[in-house]
Amino acid sequence: MKELTFKAFAIANEMDLNKIATHCGIPKKFTWEEPLILKGDTLKSILHKDMDKSQQVLVFSFGSVVFINHGHADEISAFLRFLHTFEPGIDLMNAHQYTDDYSLHTDKKAEFQLTDEYVVVSEYESFYPELISTVLAKSVALEKIEEQSGKIHDKLELMIDRLESGRLNIGNKELARTTANIMRHEYNTISYVMILDKPDITWTSSSAGEFYDRMMEFFELSDRFTILKSKSEVLYRIMEGFSTISHSIRGLFVEWIIVILIVIEVLLAILQIAGLLP
Repeated sequence: MKELTFKAFAIANEMDLNKIATHCGIPKKFTWEEPLILKGDTLKSILHKDMDKSQQVLVFSFGSVVFINHGHADEISAFLRFLHTFEPGIDLMNAHQYTDDYSLHTDKKAEFQLTDEYVVVSEYESFYPELISTVLAKSVALEKIEEQSGKIHDKLELMIDRLESGRLNIGNKELARTTANIMRHEYNTISYVMILDKPDITWTSSSAGEFYDRMMEFFELSDRFTILKSKSEVLYRIMEGFSTISHSIRGLFVEWIIVILIVIEVLLAILQIAGLLP
């Protein structure tokens, strides 16, 4: 039985693959759709130790990294430190916050079996490592974005509580900051993770396309993407409501100031007529 182990991490919102590739001496321009695959001598020069032929690291532009057959924590930590030199925003202390483990088993006597921990195939295909890594990378990236969405929801809930108690006092900066968080959340979901984009191999190989679709369906990536999109639309509508109420309150405040000034001016005029003021 042939086995491959996968460990995926979501460590950033985005990574510049071309900058990393140039450092590694890889003369290729990477697009958003393809991962940077590091193995052999290239991986050896990064980790400073001999690598097995099956060991690979796939780096994705949307901030995920997948390690194949890397069982030692020091190898993973060393590679994450290497990435940190290119993306200083990576939080090495919390790099394991969004992660997932998976494995591929090849058994000629077994039928195809797909679970949340492993997949069993009867015959190994060269496209399996990349397709499994891609699904895992998108899954952990979505997990990261889902938690960020939860934080935005929590913040809006506090604002709703303030509204219910009649204490809505939201400045333009806070509204703009929250709206920007929602826009960043949606941008990360659509542009970075690219849930609806398929690897090139799936367009040229029907078996690769079928396998990738089954993995996508099992990990519910499309459904999770749809839910995130729906949540973003709800968040926008809530923010529009807050913005309208906030502007109405400010408009009412200005109107009251104008009324008070008019009243003061009338009183001054009356006092002048009565001779109480010069």
